[in-house]
Amino acid sequence: KFSDHEERLSGSDREEDEDDVEAALKKEVGQIRASTEQKLRRFQSVESGANNVVFIRTQGIEPENLVHHILKDMHTTKKKKTRVILRMLPISGTCKAFMEDMKKYTETFFEPWFKAPNKGTFQIVYKARNNSHMSREEVIKELAGIVGSLNPENKVDLNNPQYTVVVEIIKTVCCLSVVRDYVLFRKYNLQEVVKSSKEDAQQNPSSLTEQNSEVVKAETEEEEKSSKEVKEENK
Repeated sequence: KFSDHEERLSGSDREEDEDDVEAALKKEVGQIRASTEQKLRRFQSVESGANNVVFIRTQGIEPENLVHHILKDMHTTKKKKTRVILRMLPISGTCKAFMEDMKKYTETFFEPWFKAPNKGTFQIVYKARNNSHMSREEVIKELAGIVGSLNPENKVDLNNPQYTVVVEIIKTVCCLSVVRDYVLFRKYNLQEVVKSSKEDAQQNPSSLTEQNSEVVKAETEEEEKSSKEVKEENK
């Protein structure tokens, strides 16, 4: 909208001002377009460099809270909301996939969870893709040592830890996160987390069967032993 002063301008002056306004508008539109192109989207796909791995960069969102919320909803409702995604892991930090770089980076990265007075039980899970120069045992040993150095009260718990340190190595990049409820949410597996306990037991009876067979085998051996002893006594 033009002001009253602009409406009272003479024809020549007004034409010059209109030319200036047009030029200013063009400049502003150009700036808006440039800033829009440079601005990151809320969710942006990034080439991961590994087969069957999709990497989504987030803007202004904590990945741990987002993924935990999704898994908590699926665990509560038992509603399957995806057919093709197997696991969803948040990534809070990245560094070069070399031992010295990882040690230096994690000394600061682990502080919010493990530096005194913060403490908790933990486990470390490791997976490497398209990378053969890293040693799983060495990585777990070194990172566990760093967690212990931040607070001696941090203890390893492989059954039901408070925190799980996720280490995902893709080529020469190390992706890191510290997540909660890793065991409860079935290793952050979207297909498994929606199953009820009954369904899980029906589809995975092998451990129970193996245990029962071992018990039966032991009992059978004891019976055979007892029968042999009775036979010898009768003789």
